[in-house]
Amino acid sequence: MTRKAFTLFGAAAALAVSAVVAQSAPFMIVGNDEKQAFDNTGKPIFSMPGKDSVLIVDLANPLNPKIVANLPLKNSVVGPPVNLDIDPTGSVAIVADSMDMAKTGDALKPVPDDKIYVIDLKAKPAKLIATLTGGKQPSGLSINPAGNLALVANRAGKSISVLSIKGTDVKIADTIDMGEEVSHVVFTPDGKRALATKFPGNKVALLDVAGDKVTYSKHDLPVGLWPYNIEVTPSGSLALTADNGNAGTSDGNVDTVSVIDLAANPPRVINHITVPDSPEGLAISPKGNIAAVIDATGSNKDHKASFYHPNGLATILRIQGKTVTKLKDIPVGALPEAVCFTPDGRYLYVGNFIDQDFSILRVNGTRVTDTGKRFKVPGHPASARCSAH
Repeated sequence: MTRKAFTLFGAAAALAVSAVVAQSAPFMIVGNDEKQAFDNTGKPIFSMPGKDSVLIVDLANPLNPKIVANLPLKNSVVGPPVNLDIDPTGSVAIVADSMDMAKTGDALKPVPDDKIYVIDLKAKPAKLIATLTGGKQPSGLSINPAGNLALVANRAGKSISVLSIKGTDVKIADTIDMGEEVSHVVFTPDGKRALATKFPGNKVALLDVAGDKVTYSKHDLPVGLWPYNIEVTPSGSLALTADNGNAGTSDGNVDTVSVIDLAANPPRVINHITVPDSPEGLAISPKGNIAAVIDATGSNKDHKASFYHPNGLATILRIQGKTVTKLKDIPVGALPEAVCFTPDGRYLYVGNFIDQDFSILRVNGTRVTDTGKRFKVPGHPASARCSAH
């Protein structure tokens, strides 16, 4: 081998080693809420802030997750369990602080907050680097596939905040008036559109995205009752909503998942899938072949109520083209909220708020089974998102 060839070989080897070193494990971000609990009659028990946390969890071993950072940041179970996200490069995470507690006399009452936290995931350990003041009650949020833009649904503010992302520099760039309460917002995979759930309005709003400019087209789609959460398939052809009914709480009645055809012009709702009582968590596999809908089924309600169940359910849906069908219900823990797939689509994590743990489900094609393993967390998991890689 000539010196030149040896030099080139050495440079290539160094680059390969560097790439391996730079590659990070998949992560999950978890928000714990210690301000709210429930007694056996379903009555909320409130506590002052100070014990909430945001966890960064290493998923390199999916059956044995490891907490690698525990940040003392406020979080809330009031809202869809998607108030946090990790950017596609794994550099930053954004967390919306939806609710605070106010004291009136001896009583505590949840009140809207307006803080948005920016976390540097490349720091060892991960750390808070900025706190932004956003709209009133920032809730569901998403980062676009390019990693340079984020949208935050402000429930009480009836608006959407637009955040610009440049590395670890995150700033509020604009605020879009939505005219009514919005609970969550997601981008399409091409980054050219976004969809927001109008929770009390039973509608999904369509937004146009051009560069860093986001515009509300004033075009809404009628979906099921009380759409709380929404996700888009990896192909961008469909969107699914979790319509949790009864103003966002269990009542013993079935609810729905609405199916939106995004390839149609204009987009339209093409089906409603019946699911168990009070779906909140919603995730679509990176493979696009299944979705998981997480149903509370009254597991935080009065234990004497006719619709009380000691556990919630993970409803698995098959996605074939534009056809969505229900496959099965899998029992999980009490008051399940968050759900996310690992980037390879082989495992599914369901956060059980009351049980303070995650159910770990195995995915093989469209077959989903409970591994029987639980991942304990130091708090009540109200929300979670998995990284894209």
